[in-house]
Amino acid sequence: MSRSRILFVVPPLVGHINPAVGVAAELASRGHELAWACADPGLVRRLAGADATVFPCAGPVPGSGAGVRPPDLRGPEALKFLWERFLGPLAEEMAPQVEAAMRAFGPDVVVADQQALAGGLVAERLGLPWATSATTSAEFTDVLSGMPKVAEWLDELLTGLRARIGDPAGTADPRFSPHLVLAFSTPEFVGPDARTGDQIRYVGPSVADRPAPSDFPWDWLDPARATALVTLGTANTDVGARFLTECLAAARERADRMQTVIVDPAGVLASDEKEGKGVLIVPSVPQLPLLERADAVVCHAGHNTVCEALWHGVPLVVAPIRDDQPVVAGQVVEAGAGIRVRFGRVTAPKLGAAIDAVLHEPGYRFAAGRIRSAFRAAGGAFAAATHLEQLAIDAPAKETA
Repeated sequence: MSRSRILFVVPPLVGHINPAVGVAAELASRGHELAWACADPGLVRRLAGADATVFPCAGPVPGSGAGVRPPDLRGPEALKFLWERFLGPLAEEMAPQVEAAMRAFGPDVVVADQQALAGGLVAERLGLPWATSATTSAEFTDVLSGMPKVAEWLDELLTGLRARIGDPAGTADPRFSPHLVLAFSTPEFVGPDARTGDQIRYVGPSVADRPAPSDFPWDWLDPARATALVTLGTANTDVGARFLTECLAAARERADRMQTVIVDPAGVLASDEKEGKGVLIVPSVPQLPLLERADAVVCHAGHNTVCEALWHGVPLVVAPIRDDQPVVAGQVVEAGAGIRVRFGRVTAPKLGAAIDAVLHEPGYRFAAGRIRSAFRAAGGAFAAATHLEQLAIDAPAKETA
C-alpha cells in the first residue's frame, strides 16, 4: 500500500509506550512515516529509539507535584485521584501541542493511547481518523457496573473534557475510537464477558525488543534450577518495600531448590549480599530475555508484565496494588494461570506456598500455555499494523491546516 503518516499520542508511562513501540517498529519496516506526541520526549526516545520524531507536549509527570499519590490510596478513591490529578490534567495540558503536532505532521491516522485522551478528542475535532491503543485488558470488562456513582462521575469528567478540548458535538467515548480499537489482549484472557464491537480488534500483546541493561549476570543463572522473577514494574517503588522484603524471605527459604531474581530499583532491600546463593537482587533486568528462562513470575498484576509472562507461558503469583491491577489479577485467576495474594498483608510463608503451587502444580502452567497460544495466534504488532494500514485506506485524513 502507499506510504502513510501515523502519529502516536501517548502518556509518559513505560507500560503504555512499550506496546506502541512494537507496532511503530512494524509500521516503519513497511515504509510508513511515524511521529510521536508525549509529555516526556526523552522517555519515548529511550524506548522507541534515539532517532524517533517526537513532538513535546505539556503535562504532569507521574509521581511528582500534585500527581504524588498517597501510597495507601485504593479502590474508587485511587481511581478518582488518577483521573482528577493525572489523566484529566494530562489531556487538557497536552491538547494544544497535540493539535499543533497534527497540523505540522499531517497524519493520515492518529493512534491515541487510552490514557492520552487528547489524541482522540483533538483528532475527532479536526476530522482525522483515529485508533485507540488499549494497553490494559481491564477496560474490556464492565468494571464500573457495581459502582454506578463512580461511572456517572467519570462520564461527567469525560463530557467536560470534550467540551473544552474536543468537538462538543461529538459522541464517541474518547477511550474507545469508533474507527478502530487495538486491544493488546485476547478474549481467552479477558474472559467470557469481554467487550466486543465491530471496531474492536483483539491483537494480543505487542512484544518487541527493547533497550535492556547490558550488565545482567547471566552466568549466575543455573539452567538446571527453577527460576522465579519478582518485579513490581516501574511505577510502584514508593509502596514496595514490605512486599519485596516478604518475597526475599520466601526466596531465601527456598534457596536450596529455587533461584529468585528480585528487581529492586529503589534499593529498599537491606541486603549485604546482592548475589547470594539462590537470590539475586538487581535494580533492573532484561525482562523479555529473562522470561524465556523463568518458571514463575511474582508481580503487581501490571498488564504489561502479566502479558509478557503469559506470552512466554509462565504462570504467575499476582499481588495487585491499585488502578487496573485488581481487574487484571482477577483475569489471571479466572484463566487458571496464577494465584492472587494480598499485596499489603501477604506473609513470606503464604507467598512461598503460592510460588510453590504455580511451580509444581501442572494446572497453572497448562493454563498459562493456553493463554500463550491465544496471544501468539492473535498476531500482535503485525496484526495491529495491518489494521492501522486498513484504517488509513478506509478513512483518509481530512485537511487539518
